[in-house]
Amino acid sequence: MQSVLIVGNVTKDVYLRLDNRSNNFETDQNGVKWLDFGFNGSHHKYFSRISIYGGASISLEVLSRFGLNASISGTPATFLDGQFIAKDVHTTYRYILCQDNNTSQLGPSEPTYTTWDIPTNNPDWIYLDSSAIISPKLATSILDFLNLSRSTKLALFVGKSANQNASHIRELIERADIVISDIMLEQKRDFVHISGSHIEYMGRRVFWSLDDKKDLMTRLTARLTISASILGALILGKDPSEALLLARANVQNSKLSSTSNLSTLERDIADDYYRVENANKKENNMSEIEETAAKLMAPGKGILAADESGGSIHKKFESMNIPDDEQHRRDYRNIFFTTPDLEKYVSGVILFDETARQTADNGKTFIEYLADRGVISGIKVDQGLVNFDDSDEKWTQGLEGLPERLAEYYQMGARFAKWRAAFEVTDHSPSQMAIQKNCEILADYARDCQAANIVPIVEPELVYDGDYTIERNIEYTGKILDCLFAELKKKNINLAGCLLKVNMVLAGKRQEKQSTPAEVGRATAQVLREHVPRELAGVVFLSGGQSVTQATENLQEVTNNGPFPWTVTFSYARALQDPALKAWQGNNDNADAARGAFRERLIANADALKAK
Repeated sequence: MQSVLIVGNVTKDVYLRLDNRSNNFETDQNGVKWLDFGFNGSHHKYFSRISIYGGASISLEVLSRFGLNASISGTPATFLDGQFIAKDVHTTYRYILCQDNNTSQLGPSEPTYTTWDIPTNNPDWIYLDSSAIISPKLATSILDFLNLSRSTKLALFVGKSANQNASHIRELIERADIVISDIMLEQKRDFVHISGSHIEYMGRRVFWSLDDKKDLMTRLTARLTISASILGALILGKDPSEALLLARANVQNSKLSSTSNLSTLERDIADDYYRVENANKKENNMSEIEETAAKLMAPGKGILAADESGGSIHKKFESMNIPDDEQHRRDYRNIFFTTPDLEKYVSGVILFDETARQTADNGKTFIEYLADRGVISGIKVDQGLVNFDDSDEKWTQGLEGLPERLAEYYQMGARFAKWRAAFEVTDHSPSQMAIQKNCEILADYARDCQAANIVPIVEPELVYDGDYTIERNIEYTGKILDCLFAELKKKNINLAGCLLKVNMVLAGKRQEKQSTPAEVGRATAQVLREHVPRELAGVVFLSGGQSVTQATENLQEVTNNGPFPWTVTFSYARALQDPALKAWQGNNDNADAARGAFRERLIANADALKAK
């Protein structure tokens, strides 16, 4: 276990939350509020008081929670069993005045210069944190010790209050192995820079904010948490991206009374870390299909599945006595494509072959019309399900002539495609044979798509209309995904240019005990994390026969169980379109009402992509 000797000042921070009477404050010409003491005998009230240890104690807590042997020079303070033990520790008092979401600080008028005791055992690291007020005497003493203990490394925080041009500060900077600062340092190229909005190191940057925190944390406390988190991560051998993410997670999730331990932070940032790594890789060398996949997975947007086959749309129209002819099919799809603000909620639309060849009201093809709105067009390219020989299980046909069809669709402007394999759950299915064959076909389809610069959406669907438990869904969806990604790997599919469209994990529609949204969210998140590779471009969910509200509620719970290494969103057909179909009823006089109903579902599902 590596040892870190912290050199800094322990503070006792007393937080006073003031009442909101406006006469307590005056506003200057710059719009800044100042507490008006007046010194006239008036009584200023506060309605809560918190007293906590700050300064170097925060660095001690963070580094100890990271599993390092940390101590504060010149004090007997320790961090033990989740508590800061501060018997006989000299502290400097600061008063933190809180009103609404703002804080102001009262501290000593004279600086309390930091002292230290020359260690008897050589620590692995000496860390001058941001609470340290560094005198020339202190700097000289530390540098003299480092000259004797060549194995000890130095980490240094240089704050705004420090004069970086002073000779003793310059010498510390030159000697330091790691320099952290909230100002730009000319002497060091590779140093950790903490600004009010981001943390940057070795060309990597993450953004951070205290805006959503319920605890009113001062910037000094935030810097101490960030700095110690980065130092601890780097000492433990974490790479720059992970160190920055650990620091952000710690400062944004910490409370005034405690920070987080390393294992908790690693779990919290694991998915975020891989997203950053993948984003960096894509930014540096992104192919056309990777760019398209990234656009399709734009945060806060879904994909509209408007690709019902002839048989599927016939059933829809027949149930409402709507004539099933080309004009009515065209008018029906036109409702969705002309809905106001479509591009705010939808990144792409999956079309049926017939729709891809039809025209909008302005004479442009639907593909061109959607492109003008910033929406990417895709195409359903499978040709339906057929039975295996001597079996009631099915496989998906359509590979014959697929490369030629894909080339034509690309020329028409389509940039992604979809292929569905369906697995029904019975006492004897899905069999391993059916899983294997369909996954091989999906991989062949994906290979042909990427050869044509078209992003493949691979859709293995465990059909919702069945009598099975959520536990069986977990089992079978996991098996199918494992087989699918194994086959995609065999065919050298670029997963950064590929999307997975998959069922949510829930009990079958005919199962007596139906799954709650909370159960669906947890189970779906579990299966995705255990069976979907991190390098995949994204995951989109099919609604698969769920009710309109059920699909939205379940999506919300999946979101709540995130974040994930990939963007997760919806690619619904019925769950978006059914209310519009009922409003339209085949009569174009009802088109505006249908657009309104459709837009309402778009907004609801886009909102479900925000964790609550």
